[in-house]
Amino acid sequence: MGHVPNPRPAGDFRTSYVDDNRMFKTHFEKYAALGILVAVMIAAPFLGNYWVSQLIVIGIYAIAAIGLNILVGTTGQISLGHGAFFGFGAFASAWLATSFNVPTLISMPAAALLTTAVGMIFGVPAARIKGLYLAIATLASQFILEDFFARADWFSGGVYGALADRPDIFGYVLDTDLSYFYLVLFWLVLSVIGVTNLLRSRDGRALVAVRDHYLSAEVMGVNLTKYRILSFGISSFFAGLAGALFGHYLEYVSVEGFTILLSIQFLAMIIIGGLGSVYGSILGAAFILLLPQLMESVTSVMAVAFPAMESGKAYVKQMSIGAAIILFLIFEPEGLVHRWQQIRASWKLFPFSR
Repeated sequence: MGHVPNPRPAGDFRTSYVDDNRMFKTHFEKYAALGILVAVMIAAPFLGNYWVSQLIVIGIYAIAAIGLNILVGTTGQISLGHGAFFGFGAFASAWLATSFNVPTLISMPAAALLTTAVGMIFGVPAARIKGLYLAIATLASQFILEDFFARADWFSGGVYGALADRPDIFGYVLDTDLSYFYLVLFWLVLSVIGVTNLLRSRDGRALVAVRDHYLSAEVMGVNLTKYRILSFGISSFFAGLAGALFGHYLEYVSVEGFTILLSIQFLAMIIIGGLGSVYGSILGAAFILLLPQLMESVTSVMAVAFPAMESGKAYVKQMSIGAAIILFLIFEPEGLVHRWQQIRASWKLFPFSR
């Protein structure tokens, strides 16, 4: 009789539900994740300003996408106003820092909390409606907040926008891309750890139950109203935090940067990365940011042989995101993270997984 490989390393025992749902399934995964984090921190100074700036934006978008994934992927709700909450966090942090002289490192999480309160207000309709009606309600929140940004001169500077200073730590200003990258990396790691542990908790399982079968969840005692509104609040918190990081990175916040197109991009990130997956949100953010740049490079190369393509470069960049969403929905509906899980399972490197 042939040898049957053990799918779990010897000595790796699970004796409780919490242990079975731990963040890292094996010691190898834990050390690999730590190694990748250390490698990124060490390699960042050698990447150059361009790639460091790309990593900053990917990290910021990933934080926002993680929040949206809790709402859409984990709880089964829908939001077309995530870009507006992202913008609210940016304006709120700039407002707190400028008008009340709140230190920037404090104004950013404070802005996230303010965005949480706003998100929960707009999330109240989620307790009563779902599907298309909920999508329309969140779309309304997008346009309401956009109009608020344009009119509230005291908060956002109106159509002129608002300045947002770079944060400082005990007098050391994070005025370089490299120093700001480490700040974004800190918040991204904290977000990943926090959300991963949330999903392992009782509240996380309740959010999943609301998504999978809300009637059964209600019969088991899950408060649907509470968790639907809570999911909007959590999603808005991460949107606000990411928006604050984005605003202080650019050092200027304008209403034109937080339109419905940004909300659609966030949805594209979680669809392509993988609904309900924390790591999929990071993959999706990187994919959405880098794909248009890749298509621009490909178009530039092809324009050497076909000069007419040079004029269509901008259209190819925009079209690539829409085409990617359609192709993923058809051929890989579970996202990039599912494909990676299949590749990892096919290796069967169990001897190296301890």
